[in-house]
Amino acid sequence: MRLFIGIFLCSFSAISYEITLTRIFSISLSYHFAFMVVSIAMLGIALSGTILSIYPRLKDLSRLGLYSILLSVSIPLSYLLSNQLPFDPVRLSWEKVAFLYILAYYAVLSIPFFFFGMIMSTAFSLKSKESGLIYGSDLLGAGLGSISAILIMAWAGPAMSVFFFSAISASGVFVIGRKKAGIVLVALNALFIILSPSFMQIRMSPYKGLQLALQYPDGMHMKTYNSGFSQVDTFRSPAVRFAPGLSLKYLDSLPEQIGLSIDGGDITAITRPDSKAGFLNFLPSSLPYELRENADVLIVEPKGGLHVILSRHYSSKNIYKVDSNPLVIDVIRKDLGEFSEGIYDENTYKGLARSYLRASEKTFDIIDISLMSSMPSGVFGIAEDYRFTVEAFREYLSHLKPKGILSLSLFIIPPPRTELRLLNTAIRAIEDEGIRDVENRIACIRSWGSICMLINRSPFSPSEINVIKDFSKARNFDLIYYPGIKEEESNVYVKMPSNEYYKAFKRLIHEDRESFRRDYIFDISEVYDDNPFFNYYLKAKNLIEIYKVMGRKWQYFIDEGGILLVIFIQVVFISIIVISLPLLFSKGSHGLPRNLGGTIAPASLSYFALLGIGFMFVEVPLIQKMILPLEQPSYAVAIVLCSVLIGSGAGSLLSVRYKSLRSTYVLIGLSAVIALLSLLLPYYVLAISAYSLPLKVLLLFLLIMPLSFLMGIPFPLGITTLGSPSEKSSEGHSFLIPFAWAVNGCFSVLSPILSQMTAMTFGFRWVMWLGAGAYAMAFIVLRFIRNQMHP
Repeated sequence: MRLFIGIFLCSFSAISYEITLTRIFSISLSYHFAFMVVSIAMLGIALSGTILSIYPRLKDLSRLGLYSILLSVSIPLSYLLSNQLPFDPVRLSWEKVAFLYILAYYAVLSIPFFFFGMIMSTAFSLKSKESGLIYGSDLLGAGLGSISAILIMAWAGPAMSVFFFSAISASGVFVIGRKKAGIVLVALNALFIILSPSFMQIRMSPYKGLQLALQYPDGMHMKTYNSGFSQVDTFRSPAVRFAPGLSLKYLDSLPEQIGLSIDGGDITAITRPDSKAGFLNFLPSSLPYELRENADVLIVEPKGGLHVILSRHYSSKNIYKVDSNPLVIDVIRKDLGEFSEGIYDENTYKGLARSYLRASEKTFDIIDISLMSSMPSGVFGIAEDYRFTVEAFREYLSHLKPKGILSLSLFIIPPPRTELRLLNTAIRAIEDEGIRDVENRIACIRSWGSICMLINRSPFSPSEINVIKDFSKARNFDLIYYPGIKEEESNVYVKMPSNEYYKAFKRLIHEDRESFRRDYIFDISEVYDDNPFFNYYLKAKNLIEIYKVMGRKWQYFIDEGGILLVIFIQVVFISIIVISLPLLFSKGSHGLPRNLGGTIAPASLSYFALLGIGFMFVEVPLIQKMILPLEQPSYAVAIVLCSVLIGSGAGSLLSVRYKSLRSTYVLIGLSAVIALLSLLLPYYVLAISAYSLPLKVLLLFLLIMPLSFLMGIPFPLGITTLGSPSEKSSEGHSFLIPFAWAVNGCFSVLSPILSQMTAMTFGFRWVMWLGAGAYAMAFIVLRFIRNQMHP
């Protein structure tokens, strides 16, 4: 029993540390590198199987206490060491050695997971008949750890949480039998938590917006706030001059502003409303308010609240605000409420606007969406974004009044692509609503640095068109498009050599849309919820041309998703080494047998490779799909992992008791459930998105549980099969278990990256279908293994 409790505690701390690393990556680098954490964890686990295959003497239950000590020690040490590594994705474009830092990240951060893998692989090898109990304890600990990590980080912050999880694994040391060592480790972690030395703090990339802003003269950091899924910093800096696209005709100063940073990037500002608010009339984003007086307004993702002040300035009747980051709202309400004059005191809601709208019957004169921070920056192409899919635009349009306007504001970041994809996606949504005269419902203007695009529920009237023209002329804004525009009316004040915006909008809005999309250098096709990678614009056939257009710099390709390929190549290389080492060191009685048991060995290793692929090809897309209803990536990671791991743990434990669950046909049932879920999931997610968060969590847990229950059976089924006697060997093939563990780990390292690349190209549904296929193939392989062992 002590063994199972110790495994539970070690698994709890390992998965909690893994989830904490996703938050640390979000702050230090970017959330979009968090997928690396799964690969890092599985690499360490895979390596443990390789080492035990080469040195079988390390498989000793008496060593589990030592491995637990090393796990507890390595959790904080790996974090502190990685915090000193100068890896930064921005530097990849000019510093070749930066690619080596990726390897260093993998090496350092995989160490705790290596020792956790030593615990698990040893237990599986020597207690194969109890593999269901071992696997169940592991998964239950991991499931509870995944949800606890969010709660602990909300209280202590990510950096401090690392030491909490080290202390939990130290309690596992105590349970397993090393009581003195356990007490000492718990005490040391408590000391670090109390003293909180400065070197524990997360090292943030110097190229992130917050760090750049603080480098300005008089830059001053004010305060840091943490939740389980976000870090918000307030600061003062001359860099925070937030008036996107402000007309050059405005010559006065701006009101006082306080900078607001989310995870070190996404810089925006909180503006003090005062007598200098006249600058609001000179913003391109004020255009919809010129068209609709006394409006009912919904402001989506207001962040620092500039558009709330803008709406107030134009005397809008009712102003509703929806922001997906509750921490931003809480910070401004509690600490900056007086400064901001209570912009979030009423009619303010937390969550995705899509979810809010789905639960509401309200309609609006203006739905105002800003894509801008105070510092223009690109967004990683590997990022999911459910705000700007066809399904999202249909939701927005359905909540406009008959003459309501959807307003989109964004920075100009050449060459044009974001605005063109927005336009294309919006047009598809309009047409899906049964509207055919699209050309009469769109208007767009630009300043020197930003664009304001309007989509009208009804055709623009002649008087409204005159307002748009007069507004633009008075502020020296250029017209891009309105119904009936002539080319000579555009590109007047801020001239561009080719008037590319006018030409692109004209072709996309009128009959030439398909040929323009096909011939354009970037992929600007509409995006859907099934592959919501809005900022992924690469076309493989145009790579050379894109390279030239982007100034012959590779940084763009890194941001667009090229980092995936770089990491994948490195991981393939490492995995080949990890898998090859046991074969190179095969030496009879002192290691792996030279012939590896004939055909059973390659079949067994293929089986565990397929399980690694199948598990990750289901888990990863489930996490990505759950971002939409749960509204936060960290919530999605925690809830999906908790559901999958607890369900899998229950399946593993019950398979020990019920013989029917140990049938190979469980794999066929699992494959069928995955295929069915891939078809039902999009509709289920939309159906529950309007509910409260606790109810959504419960409904998603119930949805995932039957699937995860079955997912917990194949692995211990394979371990038990290898450990059971056969006609060819009375001792079975238990010598293969560490090697199988290594192979499963290596393919679990590769699969998250492969699943991400597949989702970006073909969509989440295809990823899950491939996962279902992997389990179906595993069924065939397991049947072959059993027939070979018992002809």
